[in-house]
Amino acid sequence: MSEMHTLENEWLKVSVNDWGAELCSIYDKKAEREVIWTADPAFWNRHAPVLFPFVGKVTGGFYTYDGQKYPMGQHGFARDREFLFVKQDETEICHRLVSDETSKKIYPFDFELEIVHKLEGKCVTVEWKVLNPGTKTLYFSIGGHPGFCVEENVGSRLVFEGQTSLKRVAIDPKTEGVDIEHPEAIVLEDGVYQVKADTFDRDALIFDQEQVKQVSLEKANGTRLVTLRCSEALSVGIWSPVGKQAPFICLEPWIGRCDNSGFTGELKDKFDVQSLEAGKSFHTSYELLIGE
Repeated sequence: MSEMHTLENEWLKVSVNDWGAELCSIYDKKAEREVIWTADPAFWNRHAPVLFPFVGKVTGGFYTYDGQKYPMGQHGFARDREFLFVKQDETEICHRLVSDETSKKIYPFDFELEIVHKLEGKCVTVEWKVLNPGTKTLYFSIGGHPGFCVEENVGSRLVFEGQTSLKRVAIDPKTEGVDIEHPEAIVLEDGVYQVKADTFDRDALIFDQEQVKQVSLEKANGTRLVTLRCSEALSVGIWSPVGKQAPFICLEPWIGRCDNSGFTGELKDKFDVQSLEAGKSFHTSYELLIGE
């Protein structure tokens, strides 16, 4: 039975579920507000799932490894598995997911995924560690998908400090892959992009090539809600459901992402896929700084 685990200090109260090792709540005690999206199914029934061992969709719902096709749903399967609760102390919660016979039917690799949530001051750090205990190279992608409450979607501000423009690629609705042939330049005013009614009509804003290392979400009046710091992210996605003007926006750090349009190659050739040799480990993290 999944349980919720809590960290708390004078500024924040943080809750993490065994199911998916998902960050389900960051309550800002000073501002008296919930930061993390509430998972209202009328809009999106998740809070902040981990995306592993795939980020996004694979072409046709299948990927190819050593010439064999395997079915895989959007964003992999870790978000829909119960993690082992490993330990907790005053500042961190640790969970682990290990490959088993069920996972190997759709993902033929040995792996261990450890997720640690840390609380320090007004900052929540999410750490990912992937270990390859097997005998062959492990191929994977991993990403975060935290949603953040906003009073109004349209008019919210995305702040990319120090940047004047970004190159965005979009998801092609026909292929459900990324259209890398037609990038779009987004001009920023003093580092700010203001969300419009049509901002998410072509799904997520996707910024590849390590363009974004930090992005803040603000109210229309400039009140800062949260800052994502992701120095090691290869791509960043910013998403809210198409056509719903939902009261939340996701800021997503990714290492690897969905396929490019028309990709039908092997797993090892996917866009920004990670390769981990037998016995090796991979470690990365991102930070959520709450408020000003």
